[in-house]
Amino acid sequence: MRQKIVIGTRSSKLALWQANYIASCLAERYPGLEVTLKHMVTKGDKILDVPLAKIGGKGLFTQELESAMLNGEIDLAVHSLKDMPTELPTGLTLAAITERETPWDALVSPEYKTLACLPVGAKVGTSSLRRKAQLLKARPDLKISDLRGNLDTRLKKLETEQLDAIVLAAAGLKRLGWEQLITEILPKEISLPAVGQGALAIEARANDQEILQMLAFLNDEDTSYAVIAERSFLNELEGGCQVPMGVYGCIENNELYLEAAILSLDGQRVIRDTLCSSPAGAEDMGRRLAQRMYVQGGKEILAELLDGEQEEKK
Repeated sequence: MRQKIVIGTRSSKLALWQANYIASCLAERYPGLEVTLKHMVTKGDKILDVPLAKIGGKGLFTQELESAMLNGEIDLAVHSLKDMPTELPTGLTLAAITERETPWDALVSPEYKTLACLPVGAKVGTSSLRRKAQLLKARPDLKISDLRGNLDTRLKKLETEQLDAIVLAAAGLKRLGWEQLITEILPKEISLPAVGQGALAIEARANDQEILQMLAFLNDEDTSYAVIAERSFLNELEGGCQVPMGVYGCIENNELYLEAAILSLDGQRVIRDTLCSSPAGAEDMGRRLAQRMYVQGGKEILAELLDGEQEEKK
């Protein structure tokens, strides 16, 4: 068995927590195994003054780590699954998906506490088109401010940029021990989460059978089925442009439930639907729900988003 493993990780507090968590799981499972972390900087860490949607979105936090894996510098990388593109580079695979932490979005508003209590015209920070559109559906009066940076940086901007509230993934706050900062968990009726939100993905070389076998114990079957359906839904609709959409899958009574929403940027048009199926058909289920919502009106929303992106590039 491998005696030494190198995990690649970004240097943010949350990324380090995630990498150290997986390192501790491996060390406990395989006594005597030496696990080291290699800190890396990604494009998403360097460009902090531009909204994610305008510089490529998903993949900005994974490309450098993936190159290091393919070059043999590291053995695996730990990601927030929501940051990962639906298609991986040739030669790499998702070796394991951990049991999901809470998938919901969290409001942090020390003064007003809840979305309903925010004053008219309140300034809310988020870096996500998905969150922006869903917030505006619930509260069209809100002023949405782009919010980039690591979790602790975004929390500081709540004060320094005089924001009334910010919206973050509850999972990240819980993992860093900052759960007490959450003033409201936004229900899925208001904010469906991002694909894979709350789950960790361990990425490795597809031909490294020893590493893949060593990582297999970290995989949570129920979470895997749910996020396979979510990622299949996203892959069917993404089409190269950033799309405000939320999707959430969960297994209840041995059935897989998948709920999704596609929104216009201002949140005023929403296509929302659900499907239920056997977990074994997760990938097909994601595609079917995407295709159904595409003909229900998703096609027009996606076409407008693509036209808008092309207009911006002129």
